Amino acid sequence: MNKVTLAEGNQLERCFKAATRYLGYRPRSEPELRERLRRRGFSADDIGAVIAKLKRMRLVDDAAFAEFWKNNRESFSPRSKALTKLELKQKGIAEDIIESTIATIDDEDSAYRAATSKARSLSRSDYESFRRRLGGYLQRRGFNYGVIDRTIKRVWQEGL
Repeated sequence: MNKVTLAEGNQLERCFKAATRYLGYRPRSEPELRERLRRRGFSADDIGAVIAKLKRMRLVDDAAFAEFWKNNRESFSPRSKALTKLELKQKGIAEDIIESTIATIDDEDSAYRAATSKARSLSRSDYESFRRRLGGYLQRRGFNYGVIDRTIKRVWQEGL
C-alpha cells in the first residue's frame, strides 16, 4: 500500500466518523448531511461513498427523517401543514416524500393543541387582547386565518 492509498482511506474514515457524529445528535436528511460534510472540506467522492454506506446501514433515510420531523413537531411544537412542508423543503426533502408525510397533519387539531398550551400563559381579562396574542402565536406557526379564528373562539369558550 502506498502513501496516497493510505491517505485516501484515512480521509474516508474521517468523513465517516464526522457523518456519524453529526447523526448522533438527531436524524438528518441526506442533503443536510451532504452540505455539512462538504463544508467540512471532504471530497464529493468521499461524501458519496459515506452516504451510500450510511444508507445501507439505514442511518440516512429521507422518508424516515421526514416522518421523524413531523412527529417531533406535532409532539412538542405543533405547526401547520404548510409550515411543516416549508421546513422539510428547507431540509432538502423531495416533494413526493413531503406530500406523503404531511398528508396526515390536521391543521385544526394542531392549532388547537398549540393554542391550549399557549392559552395557559395568557391573561383572560379581555377577549381582544387574548385574541390578538393567541392569534399572533398561531400565525407564526403557519396557520391560516380561518383555522386561527375557529381555534381562538373554541379555546376562549372552553376557558382553557
